Amino acid sequence: MGTLSIVATPIGNLGDITLRALETLIGADVIACEDTRVTAKLLARYAIQKPLVIYHARSGRSNVKRVLALLAEGKRVALVTDAGTPGISDPGSELVAIVREQLQDGVRIEAIPGPSALAAALSVAGLPTAAFVFLGFLPHKKGRQTLFKEIAAEKRAVVFYESPHRLMKTLISLAKALPSSRTIAVCRELTKIHEEVIIGTADEAISRFTERAGDVRGEFVIVVAP
Repeated sequence: MGTLSIVATPIGNLGDITLRALETLIGADVIACEDTRVTAKLLARYAIQKPLVIYHARSGRSNVKRVLALLAEGKRVALVTDAGTPGISDPGSELVAIVREQLQDGVRIEAIPGPSALAAALSVAGLPTAAFVFLGFLPHKKGRQTLFKEIAAEKRAVVFYESPHRLMKTLISLAKALPSSRTIAVCRELTKIHEEVIIGTADEAISRFTERAGDVRGEFVIVVAP
């Protein structure tokens, strides 16, 4: 029986990888990764040498078939993403679904949990997040304005990821949609040297990043209080 291990990897600080994740990567026959350059840095840090197979959102059928063939041969395949937990706002969930459908009882799928930007942001936001809605990355265009209205009406906390080149546009949309008293947390550079969590209104966040435009870099996690 082949084994597909869903391995969480650091979201910034390479020291955050778990012992079990390292053991899994060492024991894998092949590592399926999003970007070989990124994964190679992690493996080099821990002196791990393994064959790499590319798997990401634009992977062709041949890449998927290769993973399926390896598992069918009884191989151990470790699936990683560039940062965090595969399958969380990530095409890894599609691969898991395909493996379950096509190999069924012929493969073991296991979770090797660890770093996640979602969990990290919730842990440091200090906002009421007993119940929350996770939106992943927001759509670029279609349905975007309607979504901000839904966020404003949501009774639970709302969490989503944002890229640096859309951050200001998103904050402006939040400022228009949310009541002036609604609190948000903008988490940047989580687990890295310049980690920062900005708590306040959307307007206050806009002022903060307007004054320090150089800080609009890296990936962001935004938490909107209920």
